Amino acid sequence: MKKLGACKESANYLYHQELGGIGILDASYHRQCFSRHSHEGYTFGVIERGTQKFLRSGSNNLAPAGSIILINADDIHNGQANTDNGWAYKALYPLPEHFERLSHELVGTDTYTPYFPDAVVHDEALAKQFRYVFSVLERSENKLLRESLLYALLTRLMRSHGKRRVELPVEKKATKKVSMVKHFLDDSPSTNISLSELAQMASLNPYYLVRAFNKEFGLPPHAYQLQARIRYAEKLIRQGYQLADVSNLCGFHDQSHFTKHFKRAIGVTPSQYARHFLR
Repeated sequence: MKKLGACKESANYLYHQELGGIGILDASYHRQCFSRHSHEGYTFGVIERGTQKFLRSGSNNLAPAGSIILINADDIHNGQANTDNGWAYKALYPLPEHFERLSHELVGTDTYTPYFPDAVVHDEALAKQFRYVFSVLERSENKLLRESLLYALLTRLMRSHGKRRVELPVEKKATKKVSMVKHFLDDSPSTNISLSELAQMASLNPYYLVRAFNKEFGLPPHAYQLQARIRYAEKLIRQGYQLADVSNLCGFHDQSHFTKHFKRAIGVTPSQYARHFLR
């Protein structure tokens, strides 16, 4: 396990191809403070030691040892220790496509991605199953075993704690103009664009755009752009790009700037993310 400086901090990131590709993180943090960020996929974690304090979708939460944290895809969240001795946890990062595939097999032709309403759950049996799956992913080379156990774990998560997301009425959804800006930032994360240019693109007042974007997506445009760049960086690293090239392609000013923001969102440095990659 790669040390992150102080003896109390370590993080190990692995990537598995099972069910289309799932990342796992085994981490022990003392001073780590995650910035407000989001992921394309879900985050499920079992707290092994200490207590984690985190924001999820506007609400503050505490997750003590033994509890499970549930973060939906695109949920704005952060994280830090709530105790002097830090916290340790094991996390899985499945994508919405994993649940679409599972839901199709469970209910037939109807597919959906579940919404997990509770940020923290106390489910001792599920936590035990989670730890077992994690140990198999870390140690076993048996692909059939790993995939079967992952399938069972995600199915249990969805059945025990997942709900069908209730669609908002059309008038409550993000306006087309604000959504247009989000899609642009998603599709062109490295573009060095100004607020005025984004506002002109959407035919909105710049200050209104900032307020409306933040209300709809939980982050102002400049912070969302940073998250889009980090997501793009993850993709490029998985494709085998050199880190210096990733930094440039994603629009970061320099390598140190890239490393700082990547670690604050993902929990490991870009080099650790790349080094522990499984193909």
